[in-house]
Amino acid sequence: MLKKMPGTLCTLIAACLFALGGLLMKLIPWHGLAINSFRSAIAFWIILLFLKRTGHRIVVNRSVMTGAACMVLTNLLYSMANKLTTAGNTIILQFTAPIFVIIYSTILFKKKPQKLDLAACACVFAGVVFFFVDGLSAGNMLGNALALMSGMFYGGVFMMNSFDDSDSLSSVLFGLVGGFVTGLPWLLRQDLSQTGAAGWTAALCLAVFQLGVAYIFFTAGLETTPPVAACLITGVEAILNPVLVAVFYHESLTKLSLVGAAIVFISVMAYNLLMTLKKGSA
Repeated sequence: MLKKMPGTLCTLIAACLFALGGLLMKLIPWHGLAINSFRSAIAFWIILLFLKRTGHRIVVNRSVMTGAACMVLTNLLYSMANKLTTAGNTIILQFTAPIFVIIYSTILFKKKPQKLDLAACACVFAGVVFFFVDGLSAGNMLGNALALMSGMFYGGVFMMNSFDDSDSLSSVLFGLVGGFVTGLPWLLRQDLSQTGAAGWTAALCLAVFQLGVAYIFFTAGLETTPPVAACLITGVEAILNPVLVAVFYHESLTKLSLVGAAIVFISVMAYNLLMTLKKGSA
C-alpha cells in the first residue's frame, strides 16, 4: 500500500505524526532520556513487525549504522532539549536540518544545490524564524544548544537513503535499539508508579504513532523524495508541533507566529509545485 502512495505524501504524513512529539513529551513527567528509551523500545517492535510482514531484509553495513547513529543522536538531543526549553525553540533550531542536508550533499556527493532548493530553504527557514522570533530569546541556552545539535544530526537522518548500500528501515531499527539502550539508565531510575493515566496514554501514543508508524511513512517517503525536498516538506512539523502545544499545553501563539506559519506552508507548496512542473517539462 505504501509503495502506491507518492513519496511526498508519505513524508507529509510522517511530519504530521512527528509533530505530536512536543505536546506528548510535555505531558509525560519523566526525564527526556527515559521517555526516549521507552518510546524506542515499543517502536522497535512495530518496525520489526513491519519488516517481517513485508519481507524486508535487515541490512548491516557502514551506511546503515551511520544513519542509525544520526537517528539516535537526533532523538536523544530532541528529547532533552524539549524538556529544557520551549517546544517552539526546540523545533526551530532542529529545523536547521535542510541547511545541513545541502552541506552534506555538497561535501559527500559534490552536488551543487539548485537555485530553487536554496530559495525554498531560505523561505522556509525565514518563515520558521518569523514564527518563533518572539520566543527564541526566552529559552534555556542549554536546551537551545541541544536542539541546534539535533538539527545537525537530523540532516543526517534525511541522508539515510542517499548511498548505494543504504537501507533506511534497517537504520531506523538499529537507531531504535540505540535510543533504548542509551536512555535505559534514566528509565530504570524513573518512578513509573507516579505516572497517571494521561502520562501513560501520552507515552504509548508517542511510541506507537509519533515514532513507530511515523518512521514507516518517513522511510517510504525517502525512497522517492530527495533529501532537500523531504526536509522542506517536514517544515509542516515545525508549525504543527508548537501549535498543538499552544492549544493543549497553553504556550501562547502570536500574530507573528501565524504569519510565519503561512510563509512555511506557502513555501513548501510552491516548491513542490515548481518541482513537479520542472519534472513534467523535462
